[in-house]
Order: sequence, then structure tokens, then C-alpha cells
Amino acid sequence: MNIRGEILVDTAKIIDGERNSSYGEPFDDFTTTAEFWQTYLERTILRRGGLIMKPHDVAAMMNLLKTARLTWTPENEDHWKDAIGYSACGWECVTKEADKK
Repeated sequence: MNIRGEILVDTAKIIDGERNSSYGEPFDDFTTTAEFWQTYLERTILRRGGLIMKPHDVAAMMNLLKTARLTWTPENEDHWKDAIGYSACGWECVTKEADKK
């Protein structure tokens, strides 16, 4: 098997096993994330008068993904670390956005 096939096999093991046992079925996990993102986007659209995505929004939404994952596995330290990392990156984006004004 070549490297492309190996990565497909490895990925299938992850998405069919480990991820399902950690976060439930993708539909359920993605539903939670979609609800969080929906609320965030609705508030952002109302505040900005239209959908205008900024770099810090990506960090905020990825934080919401991590929050959704925490509803499944709050004991997973990686989620907490990722959230801290996304927050730090988001703040950096906010400061760079301000510098561009």
C-alpha cells in the first residue's frame, strides 16, 4: 500500500473508532457545534450590520468547536489547551486588525 492508502486507512480508524467514542456520532457533535456557531454568527451579523468575517472570528468559532467538544469530554486536557491557544491567537488577530485601521 502506498502512503496515500496508509493515511486513508489510519483516518478511517480514527473517524470510525476513537472520535465516535470521544464525541459521539459526527451528526450529534456537529449539531452542537452548529448551534454554537449559529448563535455567534447571528450576534456578529446584528452587531456589524451584515456578515463580515474577520480573522478573530475564526479563533472565536474554533473556540466554540472546542467548547462543543468539552460537552462530550471535559476531562480531555487537549480541548482546554486548544481553547487557550485559540484565544491567544484571536487576541493577536484583534490587535493586528486594530493596527490596520
